[in-house]
Parts: sequence; C-alpha cells; structure tokens
Amino acid sequence: MKIRISCDDKYEAQKLSSLLFIKDANETFITAILNIINNELIVALKDKSAHSIVLKDETHVGLFADFIQSVIDKEHKIVSTMIFGQDVEIVKE
Repeated sequence: MKIRISCDDKYEAQKLSSLLFIKDANETFITAILNIINNELIVALKDKSAHSIVLKDETHVGLFADFIQSVIDKEHKIVSTMIFGQDVEIVKE
C-alpha cells in the first residue's frame, strides 16, 4: 500500500521521512500518535521523545493517521519513503 502525504514545507517532509523509516535498521521510529491539533501531529518515538510534524492540512493529517495506525499496531511495516519537495511517499507492506 502506498500513500502520498503533503507537509507544510520541505523541512517538515524531511522530518516526517526521517522519523518514519530508518533504512539502515529497516524499522519505524514512530510508536504512537499522541495528539492531533488542526494540521499538526504530535508523535511518540521509540526513544520516548515526542515530536511535532506539521502537515499541509487536516485532510492529510487524517489520511496519515489512518495509514500509519496499522504500522503502529505492528500489522504492517514501512518499506520505503521518498521525498518529493514537500510531499512524502510512504510504502507499507
């Protein structure tokens, strides 16, 4: 399954991509969505830290939250991410 999420800017896209998938370790760092405030996601990472990611709008927040939930629940795994400007393409299996 594949999805393309639009972030607020290129920096947010790079941050989302780096938090989502670590290629060398082949793992996802995000362990939970702690809060959603308008177009901003607050996520928890494996190291117990929390980070904010600002997406383009509330629609993309909803799409991302639905898409990533099965990864958080360990039903799927992220296999790749690609950055296209302010967009991040995420593939899970």
